[in-house]
Amino acid sequence: MPISPNQGSTGGGTTVTITGTSLGGATAVRFGTKTATITANTPTSVTVTSPSGTGTVPVTVTTPGGTSNPLSFFYVGAPFKSSLSPVTGVTAGGNTVTINGTGLTTATAVHFGAATATPTVVNDGQLTVAVPAGAAAGPVGVSVTTAGGTNNGLSYTYVDVPTIGTLNPNSGPASGGTVVTITGTNFSTTQSVVFGATPAPFSVINDTTLSVVTPPTPDGSPGPADVTVTTSGGSDTEVAGFTYVAGPGI
Repeated sequence: MPISPNQGSTGGGTTVTITGTSLGGATAVRFGTKTATITANTPTSVTVTSPSGTGTVPVTVTTPGGTSNPLSFFYVGAPFKSSLSPVTGVTAGGNTVTINGTGLTTATAVHFGAATATPTVVNDGQLTVAVPAGAAAGPVGVSVTTAGGTNNGLSYTYVDVPTIGTLNPNSGPASGGTVVTITGTNFSTTQSVVFGATPAPFSVINDTTLSVVTPPTPDGSPGPADVTVTTSGGSDTEVAGFTYVAGPGI
């Protein structure tokens, strides 16, 4: 006589189906000493809503013909989440996030706001999940659903791809050292600014402004350089956005 599922939340409320023979007219289904609510009954199955409980309990079905042999049902506590990493990513989704905590073995879903993704369980203390696309940039609550219930309390922030608007000034000596103001959008989570293939020191002024000091060209020669801004939301490149100029010679 199978029982499915054979585990559920300590708070009860799990829909459980017991299959077997001569189950018609069931008068009681007990989880340990507690009686479950019968929601459907046929000669070969009984569907119930589990009561609250803890640990492992015997489940029996009583009909006018007697009481069945017991089956085991395992009560599972709600999951606890301690951390999520990384905590930001592109609005388009697709990056992998790791969630640490306890009670994650039976995780079936991770919710990012209104979007849901199916996790990969590493062990009881860790799972990974591919972030679904977000409806818009901004923070959303993250919750994990297991056989023991749903627990939330973590936050993930969707970040839009940056866009480069203007560079001022847009030229300077090949020796570097020019302070450049880059204006655009979605700069708050900037991770790097690169001139050509050379990283440049930068400061985030606000979401629309960066202050950057140009690095020298690798070979000291003048010429145009692509400028790339990379954030946790992605990258944008201004092709030939800055021109290195030769110094005077006499």
